[in-house]
Amino acid sequence: MSRGASRVIRTDVSSAAASTAPSAPDSGRLDRAYASSCAAILKVAQMLLLLTAFICIRNSIWTDYSAFSYFEIVTMCDFVMILVFYLVYLFRVYRLLTCINWPLAEFLHYLIGTTLLLIACFVAAAKSYNFGGLVAGATFGFLATFLCILSIWLSYKVSCVTQSTDAAV
Repeated sequence: MSRGASRVIRTDVSSAAASTAPSAPDSGRLDRAYASSCAAILKVAQMLLLLTAFICIRNSIWTDYSAFSYFEIVTMCDFVMILVFYLVYLFRVYRLLTCINWPLAEFLHYLIGTTLLLIACFVAAAKSYNFGGLVAGATFGFLATFLCILSIWLSYKVSCVTQSTDAAV
């Protein structure tokens, strides 16, 4: 086997565009560049807002069990999935599991999860009856929804627009 000059093409979310660079020794499993990127900071902010919304709803007096249990389930499922994608990109798991199109999977997660979260926030806001904790939970949920919509736009830009412009060239 010959070991000539190999090239690495980065296609992860942390890079602004796919760049070609000479292969350098791997600096470990942790991607420090991703940890300080805009996408990673956005994921951390989403997780904090979702966790805060969950805690606000969980520690309040409920007036409608089904509405707020749905809100709790949606916020925790979104939290867990965002954490999974954060860890996949942080620890470079996408290099090991190449059978999954990670940007597309993330785009679909945000599309479905944000829709469910938006519905949960509207229901929680409608059923809050001016209880402080319930209103705060719905508000943090709406803020997390806004950040998720921003992530949808960024994921679409990375997964769909980049691929279509590469196909046209």
